[in-house]
Amino acid sequence: MAKRNKKLDRGVFHLIAPIYSWFYNSQKRNYSEIIDILQEHINILQYKNIVDIGCGTGAMCSVLNKRGFNVTGVEPVKNMLNIGKKKQENNGINFVQASALEKTPFNDKSFDVSIASYVTHGLKEQERKLIYNEMNRLTKKLIIIYDYNETRAFFTDIIEWLEGGDYFNFIKNVKKEMNENFSSVNIININSHASLYVCVPKKP
Repeated sequence: MAKRNKKLDRGVFHLIAPIYSWFYNSQKRNYSEIIDILQEHINILQYKNIVDIGCGTGAMCSVLNKRGFNVTGVEPVKNMLNIGKKKQENNGINFVQASALEKTPFNDKSFDVSIASYVTHGLKEQERKLIYNEMNRLTKKLIIIYDYNETRAFFTDIIEWLEGGDYFNFIKNVKKEMNENFSSVNIININSHASLYVCVPKKP
């Protein structure tokens, strides 16, 4: 498959951002359940500030903000960010237009926790390494990646094949990849097809 055009990708997401906004409330319910499950394993509430990498329309940011975190949402697509910014419940969230495929405008170790939800599986392997490196740079305590695990589903296979990302390689190598890029990894299975990868950042 031809190499993807990043500007084209962003343009597509800019156009479909209003569709994502239709699912904002259902995403919030799902993310709230995910944070509850995470809290059963790790006292995430002991930390103060968190950055959501690839925050989209801000649903996860909203959930984290309500839990008492100081939240920063990072998203390269302006139209996605604008949807999150317009919601009154998100007034306390710092939304920043930036891409974690490049160095984001924050100092090293600016955040206790960084999180990315269903971002990494759609990227090429080298792009994933860039995001992992940036999350390592930004994060003091925990890196949390919520994404698919190696258990495949027929419908998901079709959708991901049509989208043309690197889903199939990601799920095949996800455990190995996480262990190579972070100091340690604790896997919490959310359901048969998705997991939380709770990682300790690598030291410089």
